[in-house]
Amino acid sequence: MTHFALVDGNSFYCNCERVFRPDLAGRPLVVLSNNDGCIVSRSREASALGLPMAAPYHQLRALLRRHRVAVFSSNYALYGDMSRRMMQVIGEFAVEQEIYSIDECFLRLPDHIDRRAHGLDIRRSVWRRVGLPCAVGIAPSKTLAKLANRLAKQERAHRGVFDWSQLDAASAAQTLRRIAPGEIWGIGRGLSEQLQRHGIEHALALRESDPTWLRRRFGVVTERIAHELAGTPSLDVEHIMPDKQQILSSRSFARLTDDRDTLCASIAHHATLAAEKLRAQHCVAAIVGVTLRTNPHRTDLPQYRNYGCTALPQPCDDTLALTGAALAAFDSIYQPGYAYQKAGVLLLEIRPTRNTQYDLFAPPPDPRRAALMRTLDSINRRHGRGTLRVGAELLSDEWKMRQEHLSPCYTTRWDQLPRAD
Repeated sequence: MTHFALVDGNSFYCNCERVFRPDLAGRPLVVLSNNDGCIVSRSREASALGLPMAAPYHQLRALLRRHRVAVFSSNYALYGDMSRRMMQVIGEFAVEQEIYSIDECFLRLPDHIDRRAHGLDIRRSVWRRVGLPCAVGIAPSKTLAKLANRLAKQERAHRGVFDWSQLDAASAAQTLRRIAPGEIWGIGRGLSEQLQRHGIEHALALRESDPTWLRRRFGVVTERIAHELAGTPSLDVEHIMPDKQQILSSRSFARLTDDRDTLCASIAHHATLAAEKLRAQHCVAAIVGVTLRTNPHRTDLPQYRNYGCTALPQPCDDTLALTGAALAAFDSIYQPGYAYQKAGVLLLEIRPTRNTQYDLFAPPPDPRRAALMRTLDSINRRHGRGTLRVGAELLSDEWKMRQEHLSPCYTTRWDQLPRAD
């Protein structure tokens, strides 16, 4: 019988910071969002203090100081590289690996193995070779593996590994009865409310609902989730997280700016990020949009917001072409004399590369540029995002986000490698 394992890094951002700061062991720790806005990751010790996720940092600053909580700005270069290392180790334990997020992946486990012992081996290897704690949930379906992973984290007696098959029928039903619809993988808030309005108040009720009625009323994915809860594999990650139909890269500035070069550098940066995401899902875009706005809460300043877009001659995933189109769209909406707070790039009319029909009368895609983009992505994955950038990003760095508590990029910058004195 097929079994899946979901391997998930525990408090991933926080523990990435601890790998290079052993002095923080046992101390409460939180990681903040972009511009040091709110808490996006917290250690077990920070959770025990009652610090809520998504709480604004400025409201908790005094409380964090009082409890000696270590505070870090998001260091995405570090987290991305640690994720790559962790996934490489985990991938050695199965023929098939499906990476789901920066700290989660599914494995299809080999038949005829001791699954619990296999899960413990995964945990030990990730800890020994990467320095990160993780949990392993094992089950006949991916949805149950997600639930098993949660159980692995909740009870210390499980030692970070839980096999759903250890539960007998009565215990499995009792466990599912304690799980609300919104806690099930693939069910969002809106769908959860709809299910509860129809009397489906827990996972057991969803599992026992009529599949034909579920498909007709809520769609095929909900029907498949019900099959998954019964232990029948029916879902792939793309059912839960389909390719994006639009890609947005946007961020508020650390401080208001009216400098044109600063805004252009920001637009070029966001176009680069959006292009990377586009290539990662093997798609191309036909339209590039740009958003620009001032701070709507600063009523003492003149207000302006606008959106402009540029259609590409041919749909593409080329960073240089997308950046050029984004800067052209920016030129069409930029107005001097305003203190801008935020800019962003939006890719629209996204379609799979393999299904794209190109214009007969426009220049065909240049295979040399495709090779260049592959090289660009390869170098940035290996040496850290931003190792190779378009020149427009270097016009200014005044637009970059606030990161007052940023740790070094221990693994992707030669000048920030940890030193043993």
